[in-house]
Amino acid sequence: MISADTLAFILMSGILLGGLYALMATGLAIVWTTLGVFNFAHGTLLALGAYVAWQVTQSVSGGLGFLLAVIISMGVMFLVGFLLHYVLIKPFERHENVVLLAVITTLAGASIIENTILLSWGPRDRQISPPISGKIEFFGAAFNTYDFVILGISLLALLALAFFLRHTTRGRSMRAAAQNREAAELMGLNVSLLFALTIGLAAATAALAGIFIGSLRFISPAFGADPLMKSLIVVILGGVARFSSPIYAAFIVGIAESFSAYFLGLYWAPAVLFAMMIAVLLIKPEGLFGHRSKTL
Repeated sequence: MISADTLAFILMSGILLGGLYALMATGLAIVWTTLGVFNFAHGTLLALGAYVAWQVTQSVSGGLGFLLAVIISMGVMFLVGFLLHYVLIKPFERHENVVLLAVITTLAGASIIENTILLSWGPRDRQISPPISGKIEFFGAAFNTYDFVILGISLLALLALAFFLRHTTRGRSMRAAAQNREAAELMGLNVSLLFALTIGLAAATAALAGIFIGSLRFISPAFGADPLMKSLIVVILGGVARFSSPIYAAFIVGIAESFSAYFLGLYWAPAVLFAMMIAVLLIKPEGLFGHRSKTL
């Protein structure tokens, strides 16, 4: 029989994981929803953001250094994502096989970014120093205070992104382009710019997720592959019908991974997640929280 404090630890660990997965997957989902393509460079953008932040913290230490690292890394990655649209997607966006071409170009972009990281920072593992320490007791289980900070900032970042998309002129324009590109162009919107802004925002959220991951564990040039896989599972599981769909799915994935890691071991946790994803694809291909149409 599982004890109450152990159950609390598993649940809270899953919720904390879910917040991080939601941040990772939402950027991937808004690109998928808006442009209709899967960005295979998302994981390497996350890794690059973590390395940029690590470089900043080597120059400025402490909480101020971490704050500067977040601001600079997210800004740099927004620009990188913005430019990637014009290099990897825009030249082919009118092609009839744009989805296949986007797979090829984003995979190529991912390889280039990963090797750029390798050449710039070398193969050695790095880790960003967490800005705070300490423990919090929750139902008899002890958690790092920093874990709750990550959860809180992740949810605030997602709320800010949702507010931008729903209550600003530029955000509503991005949603309009996602729903009907031709109608948006007829209304005079610069759809190409809106698509570039979408990838820029996705890269910025990926950078924030990368910073948090890089402060919890060691990072390497290839460490973006696992976040990309988890983001893919979350997006497929939840669907992209609404902005909140991958967020709900992220917490399901986090809790499922936490329970499967405890009862089956870390080795079997990815298999459980893939089994969940396959089951959803067979039963409800549009996702647990999706429907046939898509919106932001």
